[in-house]
Amino acid sequence: MPTLRLAIVGAGPAGIYAADILLREAHGYDVSIDLFEQLPAPYGLVRYGVAPDHPRIKGIINALRDVLDRGVVRLFGNVRFGEDITLDDLKQHYNAVVFSTGAIKDADLDIPGVDLEGSFGAADFVSWFDGHPDVPRTWPLDAESVAVIGNGNVALDVSRILAKHADDLLPTEIPDNVYQGLKTSPVTDVHVFGRRGPAQVKFTPLELRELGELRDVDMIVYDEDFDHDEASLTAIQTNKQVMVMNRVLNQWREREVGQASRRLHLHFYAKPLELVADERGHVAAIRYERTRPDGQGGVEGTGEVREVAIQAAYRAVGYFGSPLPGVPFDERQGVIPNREGQVLSEDGHRLPGVYATGWIKRGPVGLIGHTKSDAMETVQHIVNDQASWWTPEDPSEEAVPNLLRERGVAFTDLDGWHNLDAHELALGEAAGRERIKVVPRDEMIDVSLGRTTASTS
Repeated sequence: MPTLRLAIVGAGPAGIYAADILLREAHGYDVSIDLFEQLPAPYGLVRYGVAPDHPRIKGIINALRDVLDRGVVRLFGNVRFGEDITLDDLKQHYNAVVFSTGAIKDADLDIPGVDLEGSFGAADFVSWFDGHPDVPRTWPLDAESVAVIGNGNVALDVSRILAKHADDLLPTEIPDNVYQGLKTSPVTDVHVFGRRGPAQVKFTPLELRELGELRDVDMIVYDEDFDHDEASLTAIQTNKQVMVMNRVLNQWREREVGQASRRLHLHFYAKPLELVADERGHVAAIRYERTRPDGQGGVEGTGEVREVAIQAAYRAVGYFGSPLPGVPFDERQGVIPNREGQVLSEDGHRLPGVYATGWIKRGPVGLIGHTKSDAMETVQHIVNDQASWWTPEDPSEEAVPNLLRERGVAFTDLDGWHNLDAHELALGEAAGRERIKVVPRDEMIDVSLGRTTASTS
């Protein structure tokens, strides 16, 4: 039986699903898969890119855990591709590699003032409140009025975390430093701006409904935004998700407001033009143009310019991929250039043995269902491309761990993740919570390797 030794770089959902599908689809092959992850813990954006108060994420993590816990796939955590292990190294020990590194940077927002003090990327903020080990431990939460630019789920996550009372996050796995930071936040108003109307938002109904369940937070919507054109009415009547969200928004229009200590405003038909600076060079206001439906499902400017006083702004207009050393990269799209997951060189030719899946393959769009179908497409090509696989000089199971040890890499494995997982659960139990994340990278590694007991600071 021929052997397929596969390396997967990135241990988030895309990489783990690819491993799972390959194990089920590669009939007639003796399959061996190693997952490489730059963080000491697996699960990628499910652990570090989604707000901690999403209960549905637990189900996704359970599914990913089931794949890893079968003991068939090896995990090498705290291994940085391009530094600790390179593409040339992988060619020496595997038949092929799949890159599933996702997209973790903020997409650009090209308006004046975006670089002012007090202007932040949503991705950085999400990394902070999710306890990512490679971001600063503190966050400047000193604004009473905040703008969030974007009409997708990330914008809602950021808005919800900013508006939510910190004590209401204690049932989640929120790190202690994040709780303490949010606890002292003076925020009273969060303004969400989107250039299109309520029938064209990129939210999903679940995320939208969650906003209306926040304790002591008024949902503020504006009647002027609900004068629907024909295209919007058609969307509401023909798309079930849009219909549900329209119902939720209209229910909020009927609510009595004015008693809560915090307010979350949804501004539709609002195209951001500029972040306005004060005399210190700090964000002081957001200036936007009022838009209107263009009759074809889009919007056009009205020329009416408005301004809202704020002291901080978060851009949540999408994610963008990052280049990997020695791997082709499309700087405009933020992806690895590929044809159905087969990576292409700069001149458009296929690179044998090199594949991609997930957001680094298709861009930061789609949910878990897209990720699975994406992985299936890539895996089918891997299986069918046997003639162009690499021929490794040393495909032995011990070659890579020995190489990492020789280079002094303190890599973690699946047993180490089990150690860290159990430790975080124990920290949570001691505090009457489900879990408390360990945040510093060195402490994550020490707990994983059984070298010490971590703190939660």
